[in-house]
Amino acid sequence: MRHILAGLLLCATHSLAAQPVLRFSVAESWSMPLIRLEGDQPVEGILYDLMQAAAREAGVRPEYHVMARLRLQQAMEGGDIDVRCYVATQWLIDRPGDYIWSVPLIHQRDLLVSHPGDPPRLNPEQVPAQAIGTVLGYSYPSLDSLFSAGRLRREDSRNQQLALQKLRAGRYQYAVSNQLSLNWFNRQLPPEQRLRPQKVLEEQTLGCMVRSDPGVPTQALLRALVRLKESGEIERILQRYASPDASAGVVSGSGQ
Repeated sequence: MRHILAGLLLCATHSLAAQPVLRFSVAESWSMPLIRLEGDQPVEGILYDLMQAAAREAGVRPEYHVMARLRLQQAMEGGDIDVRCYVATQWLIDRPGDYIWSVPLIHQRDLLVSHPGDPPRLNPEQVPAQAIGTVLGYSYPSLDSLFSAGRLRREDSRNQQLALQKLRAGRYQYAVSNQLSLNWFNRQLPPEQRLRPQKVLEEQTLGCMVRSDPGVPTQALLRALVRLKESGEIERILQRYASPDASAGVVSGSGQ
């Protein structure tokens, strides 16, 4: 019996080693519900579940490379990563020609967020001159003119959760947050203490970019992402990390 089990284990190990490896990028600035890191490796979160599911569906072994968000473009241009997920076309300074876009996977909204008791403001232009909570390396096109004019000043945090924690602690009056992170942050607070979404600043459709190279199973992964989208698996992953009242308090507005 022990010989049989040893043989099965050997076969499973050989099969895993024979799978092609895909190098997925992970931005240090991601926090829950997008991803949680332990020992410089992802262990849970929306993007971790998505990348794990895509790798299984495509029959590849994922390898995660954690790096600063500002290094992602350089890593793509140097061919140091094979897959970059959670990215929008407008976030790229230059689009590397040797990467292929996946189907749209996640719709995201970036919100202007304030303390729970603050009165609503119709536009960021109505915010008095002050510092505003932002994330290092993130771009906010709808606020660029206000930053350039000195009306608003960026106060960067290492990730989105820290930016929201500073807002709640009173370090500044407003911050910018994606809706997924805001819902996750608010789920642990009683309703009267939850941070308040004031305005939709941007809306983006996010997907993955896969390196087009003979040594990379590019089409296998792209087809896997299509199947995950069409089967509803991505929506199930999103719901797994959604709070019961995730839609409560969401303001309306137009994106870019």
